[in-house]
Amino acid sequence: MKTLRLSLLLLLVAGAILLVHATVAALPAAAQKFDQKFFGEMKWRSIGPFRAGRSLAVTGVRGQPDVYYFGSVNGGVWKTNDAGRTWNPVFDGELVGSIGAIAVAPSNANVIYVGSGEADMRSSISYGNGMYKSTDAGKTWTHIGLEDSRQIARIVVDPDDSEKVFVAALGHAYGPNKERGVFRSNDGGKSWQQVLFKDENTGAIDLAMKPGNSQILYAALLQTRRPPWSIYPPSKGPGTGLYRSKDGGEHWELLTGHGLPKEELGRMGIALAPSNPKRVYLIADAKEGGLYRSDDGGENWARVSKDARIWGRIKVRTW
Repeated sequence: MKTLRLSLLLLLVAGAILLVHATVAALPAAAQKFDQKFFGEMKWRSIGPFRAGRSLAVTGVRGQPDVYYFGSVNGGVWKTNDAGRTWNPVFDGELVGSIGAIAVAPSNANVIYVGSGEADMRSSISYGNGMYKSTDAGKTWTHIGLEDSRQIARIVVDPDDSEKVFVAALGHAYGPNKERGVFRSNDGGKSWQQVLFKDENTGAIDLAMKPGNSQILYAALLQTRRPPWSIYPPSKGPGTGLYRSKDGGEHWELLTGHGLPKEELGRMGIALAPSNPKRVYLIADAKEGGLYRSDDGGENWARVSKDARIWGRIKVRTW
């Protein structure tokens, strides 16, 4: 009798083990078979951050199509290695959060220059404390000067020399200062030379280099001030102008006339066509504002669009 009971117990245990193995083995197959209707009402939604703020600085990396950097106007520098699906902060260890410009050296993807202090003169603006440099793709940073530039608008790196860099500094938003205009460094930021300076009230808002010829540069100067009693600043001062250098920043000439807007010249943005380096585009905030184009390197200009949506401030009704 005892032998029969023991045999039955062993059979029950063996059966239970077989049942567990069968269930586990069947799980992967069962998990792949589900009714789509149970998931039809599920939708993606944003879970934050809900107030990330604007960003003025963004750049990709030559030869690395999935790697990008962007700088928040008060949230530091962020990096993605998967084309924007995920982002990681890489600047949290520094003492400033406002970022105005980022540039990766075309000849060395590990060299990154960051200009602190946004240059968008809005109702709220945070200032920076100069230039930063990384030589290990954003893992560590070194402060490299221009502490009093406050607002940095653009950085241009020579495509053949990662140590040669140009910086467009707007300067103090609320008052005059001398550390503004266009600066150049030939030693990776160890020393700086102010190569374009108008006056203590005028800074540089944009900078561009001709593709294939690093000796030719274009710079936009802007005379503006952010008064504490006004939401938006006066940004069309007499110091504003478009400049060109043909010798790597040693000398500059003011470009006027020949189709350029004549009155109330304000903020400008510059871009050159890589497919046609003589073609220069200029967005100008002026009485005759719009998109201008030059096909001869800036000698002559034509307004190709006056659509205010691409250059004017959009008026938003408030209730």
